[in-house]
Amino acid sequence: MSKRNPNIGLDPETRYVEIYRNLSTYEFPWDINQSLSFALFRTYAVPSIGRLLDETGAFTQDTQKRYDDTSILLELPLLDGFDSRNGKDALRRINQMHRMYDISNEDFLYVLSTFVVVPARWIEKFGWRQLTAAELRASVRYYQTLGKHMGIKNIPETFEGFEALMDDYEVEHFAFDPGARRVADSTLALLASFYPSFAKPVIELFSRSLMDQPLLDAFRYRDPGPLARRLSEGALKVRARIVAVLPPRRTPLHVHDMPRIKSYPNGFEIAKMGTFTPGCPVRHTGTELAAAGEPTPAGDPAN
Repeated sequence: MSKRNPNIGLDPETRYVEIYRNLSTYEFPWDINQSLSFALFRTYAVPSIGRLLDETGAFTQDTQKRYDDTSILLELPLLDGFDSRNGKDALRRINQMHRMYDISNEDFLYVLSTFVVVPARWIEKFGWRQLTAAELRASVRYYQTLGKHMGIKNIPETFEGFEALMDDYEVEHFAFDPGARRVADSTLALLASFYPSFAKPVIELFSRSLMDQPLLDAFRYRDPGPLARRLSEGALKVRARIVAVLPPRRTPLHVHDMPRIKSYPNGFEIAKMGTFTPGCPVRHTGTELAAAGEPTPAGDPAN
């Protein structure tokens, strides 16, 4: 007996938050979480992004907290809605952090594209079922809305548009940077720390086995070889076949409830999450700086 898809019959143009919430918390919580971790790696391989993250020290000096903050802040609008108090507060905190640095709209667009494309490609290859056309459209509408709340301009209208943007940007911008490599190494070490110590070398090899050649080249990581790739991908496909015959998930799995989120055992306050000035290594013009904790400027999409 096949599992019933909870998204059947939902309109992706009006109920895209609900559809993407179902995908993230019921249908593919593990897959989407894993794929977004690999989406992060792709963003590091763009030197202007990876170098900035290295300069802030957030992903190298306190990797666990930065990972936790990113995961939780991005999840709150999904769980409670963009117009909810938690959703607005999380978006405001995200926007305040970003305004501390000189980040181009092109880099913002690229990062947004990885959130759309990488999970879809992961599920196509390793998911226990394929996404429907409506689910794919809902994921596009969800991240279009997120991007608009972040003030990102020229957001693609279709999945194909996001896909072309991501692929073209990587061809043009992927390159080695020592700072980006440090950020990638720190994140790889963090992912390995989620498992018993004896398994860490296997997890590191497994992670590299799921990286394509351009990504490996950008970090100057050693190619794991065809055998490691076949075993790693084979293990994920076996997992998908097992999940396909398991009973459907009846309770949602939230990122902030996962054991890998360790920074807030007693709960979290949105206003205290993320990075803050002083200590920003990048110079700004007056209109580009919005220090965290100060009132959000007029016109902030989070308002």
